Amino acid sequence: MDGIVTDVPVGVKRGSDELLSGSVLSSPNSNMSSMVVTANGNDSKKFKGEDKMDGASSRVLHIRKLPGEVTETEVIALGLPFGKVTNILMLKGKNQAFLELATEEAAVTMVNYYSAVTPHLRNQPIYIQYSNHKELKTDNTLNQRAQAVLQAVTAVQTASTPLSGTAVSESAVTPAQSPVLRIIIDNMYYPVTLDVLHQIFSKFGAVLKIITFTKNNQFQALLQYGDPVNAQQAKLALDGQNIYNACCTLRIDFSKLVNLNVKYNNDKSRDYTRPDLPSGDGQPALDPAIAAAFAKETSLLGLPVAAVPGALSPLAIPNAAAAAAAAAAGRVGMPGVSAGGNTVLLVSNLNEEMVTPQSLFTLFGVYGDVQRVKILYNKKDSALIQMADGNQSQLAMNHLNGQKMYGKIIRVTLSKHQTVQLPREGLDDQGLTKDFGNSPLHRFKKPGSKNFQNIFPPSATLHLSNIPPSVAEEDLRTLFANTGGTVKAFKFFQDHKMALLQMATVEEAIQALIDLHNYNLGENHHLRVSFSKSTI
Repeated sequence: MDGIVTDVPVGVKRGSDELLSGSVLSSPNSNMSSMVVTANGNDSKKFKGEDKMDGASSRVLHIRKLPGEVTETEVIALGLPFGKVTNILMLKGKNQAFLELATEEAAVTMVNYYSAVTPHLRNQPIYIQYSNHKELKTDNTLNQRAQAVLQAVTAVQTASTPLSGTAVSESAVTPAQSPVLRIIIDNMYYPVTLDVLHQIFSKFGAVLKIITFTKNNQFQALLQYGDPVNAQQAKLALDGQNIYNACCTLRIDFSKLVNLNVKYNNDKSRDYTRPDLPSGDGQPALDPAIAAAFAKETSLLGLPVAAVPGALSPLAIPNAAAAAAAAAAGRVGMPGVSAGGNTVLLVSNLNEEMVTPQSLFTLFGVYGDVQRVKILYNKKDSALIQMADGNQSQLAMNHLNGQKMYGKIIRVTLSKHQTVQLPREGLDDQGLTKDFGNSPLHRFKKPGSKNFQNIFPPSATLHLSNIPPSVAEEDLRTLFANTGGTVKAFKFFQDHKMALLQMATVEEAIQALIDLHNYNLGENHHLRVSFSKSTI
């Protein structure tokens, strides 16, 4: 559900303007500004607006204090995160609306949510309460525009099915899809930043707002254009494309939301129409130069912004941008290095007393499928490691260069070698070269494996999985303490098959991962260990 960023923060009050009863008709010449209500089907009474009942829940909600220029679409958007919206009636002259949801349960959830978070439309607080009506009866011919909008939004919601012309006359407005796209990035070998998304999507029109977040361990974004037509063009052109060679695949859908509410301008969210927004707690503030660029951009809104050069497949982002993206996510990228390039890494400053091909295979295997490892015969503090492809070697270098392994800070660079040579048959190289090409322990062999979404920098917190039922917290604490570190915290997931375990330092966690990934816990369960982005 896209519900995290609705344009709807709250204040729920009860007992105010309401329709009396019966069927609701809007006067054809009044643009719905004066309402006529038929009470009990006979005499017409002018809309009075006293709410007789106080507090009984209903699937019809009464919304008050709406800004004058607010649209049906914006009001419908308030309800969409909570369930299907089945009807809407705008009382423009009174700055009010009625919204009917498919179920009472959805309406209750919505009211409860908005009692905790005041909803705003166009920066103005609005008020939501239960209506006395159990359903909205509207005359579809007179409420045509609202019905057309509702039908269009519902079509977007139900997987963008085409509009059926049933309740809408030929001349009725049939709006396009939502201007908001939901973007999921698969196979995210490289960090993808908000700026990279802006660069790509600006090719199709002015991008107004972007919000990025992680959901189900997947990087996702919501991106709002000024015009739904731009969103449609971007979706057609970009869905299924790769941002970098052979990785970071875009999956794009229309969002159920029609407007995003951005509170902060930082590396997670941005409103390009409001360069004045604060950066929020604990987020890096925007550089003044970037803020100035925003201000300039707002004057360009409505004009397509020149964007990504080159072909769309892959999206031909220059390597410098890839490096900038990696650096922005807290890792060091190397300008000028092609993602599809070198598969062989040179690792130096190793602890030659301790290091083995197996330990290098395990650590570098967190970031890709290690094919071969060669510790250099004449320089045993250095090794060559061949990964499955250039993306993986770049990823391993970005994450592991400068980390401590066996007490020494290791250096990881791209090697000029294209492959790691195996020793000639019959030649004993003292076990310094090992071929892992057929290892069952490769994490990324299966296309679309969940492991692609769980690639994180080395961290003190480890994610453990494949734990058999018989193994208790105490067993795991003892096991990890025996790797020479201190276990600071531990937490089982609900099913007890997975857990988070925190060591005192990142170096201790690296050591524990090397020692205990694939450790046999009995009952045919081999422990799986990876770095976690969570803390306990």
